[in-house]
Amino acid sequence: MHITFTEQAAAAVQPLLDNHQEGVLRLVYDNEGCGCAVNGVPTLWLEHAAQPHDFQVEVSGAPSELWMDKKHEIYFEDRMTLDYKEEGRSFVLKSNGQIYNAYMSLIDKRS
Repeated sequence: MHITFTEQAAAAVQPLLDNHQEGVLRLVYDNEGCGCAVNGVPTLWLEHAAQPHDFQVEVSGAPSELWMDKKHEIYFEDRMTLDYKEEGRSFVLKSNGQIYNAYMSLIDKRS
């Protein structure tokens, strides 16, 4: 799997990484409260460390490493782009075939 960060996405993530707290960026298929494991919402989490079942996603243009739970990989295509929309202050995860989340949040779970 490969995710390309646009310049806007990298610039939006960078300040969160610069606040002198240890942390890793994770792409999560969040299905908490969605009723079923196959219903979920792609979300970015900033956590203290990668989880034991995570793998490192190949990225370009990213200001840091990106991790993902191995079992969530089936919900995504092999090549995607992460963009950022200033007007909505949200990320957009997309591929050539679809938009996974047009209003994706980045949630800092370190606190």
